[in-house]
Amino acid sequence: MSFLVETPADQARRAGLRRMRVVATSLLVLAAVVYLLTVRMDHDGVWGYVNTAAEAAMVGAMADWFAVTALFKHPLGLPIPHTALIKRRKDELGRSLEEFVAQNFLTEEIARERLASAEVGLRLGRWLARPASRERVLTEIARAGRPALERMSDEDVEDFLTSLLLPRLAREPISPIAGSLLDSVVAQGTHAGLVDLGLDQVGAWLAENPEAFADVVGEKAPWWTPPWLDDRVIGWGYKQAVEWLAEVRSDRDHPARKALDDLLRRLADDLQHDPEVQASAERLKEALLAHPQVPRSAVAIWQSLKVALVGAMEDRESYFWSRGEELLAHLGEHLEQDPAWRDRLEGHLGEAVAFAVNTYGDELAQVISVTVGRWDADEASSRIELYVGRDLQFIRINGTVVGALVGLVIHAVSQLVTWTG
Repeated sequence: MSFLVETPADQARRAGLRRMRVVATSLLVLAAVVYLLTVRMDHDGVWGYVNTAAEAAMVGAMADWFAVTALFKHPLGLPIPHTALIKRRKDELGRSLEEFVAQNFLTEEIARERLASAEVGLRLGRWLARPASRERVLTEIARAGRPALERMSDEDVEDFLTSLLLPRLAREPISPIAGSLLDSVVAQGTHAGLVDLGLDQVGAWLAENPEAFADVVGEKAPWWTPPWLDDRVIGWGYKQAVEWLAEVRSDRDHPARKALDDLLRRLADDLQHDPEVQASAERLKEALLAHPQVPRSAVAIWQSLKVALVGAMEDRESYFWSRGEELLAHLGEHLEQDPAWRDRLEGHLGEAVAFAVNTYGDELAQVISVTVGRWDADEASSRIELYVGRDLQFIRINGTVVGALVGLVIHAVSQLVTWTG
């Protein structure tokens, strides 16, 4: 079985190799013809130089033909020692190439140096500054994202949830993590926005539904109180509730907010350190995850999300395209103008490249020797000759020319020695 793939460019390489072989062989034939035509002529004159040059040219041409041919095959099919080197030493060459690449390319120092010299951040910023580039990025995301989303069937998502994700969540203790997260949220005041949102929603509901408030509170009034008194009490209670919500909303240091923060801190501490609270939280988690509606609800959410994403990717007027264009333009502007952004990006890229090289460099280099080892020896030799053989034919041409020149020099020296002797 062949592991080497023929490409359209190979035909052009093969034609170029064939032409250069014809040129090199033609020079050899020309030198032989000249030699035969001048071998019986007077060698004391010009013809001696011509004949000697042709003879030396043949020697040089044949020697270099042998050297070039011996790399890939046995010259004339004869099993001469130290010929067909690539066939016989293919695996060793693959290992040597692997070692060379691993030591001279796949090192952290070289990878970081090449990454720094490439100025990836600046070049990316300039590239993203062009609207056509941003459109291309979004187009490629949509082109890859649509098939990926459509291939993920609802059955696959449900199977992933029921067989892998939910059982794993059920086994993992959630209390310490939830407690630590809640403690961090309260300490940083991240929950303040959520509290404000809740207060706004409750206040808006009260403002729009005073009758509903009156009905709820009126149901709790004693039967024996007169209606006018109930109305006065309900009106006063409604006013107090609206004013109290407004006070809590506007005052960050309101006692109610502090009481809520204290409650959340105690809950966070109990989730991390109180075994009873932890056990209750774990039972609640397990009951929630074991409910049959959870996978179905998650799949329903996924279906809605998938439809929305696919539709947004197909509609170039959608929020996906407009917001994506805005974000990419913002990123390109910062990368082009802000050195801190470029340094941050290139720093992250450098760490990623260093990790990949240090962790997987040897495995990447082994791809070379493994791939070469899978090649058929004859086919590998033929393919390598196809790629470099055309340039090697220049060795034959140079050998013919240099041989002729050396022959001229040798004959001239011989003539000079004869004349002076």
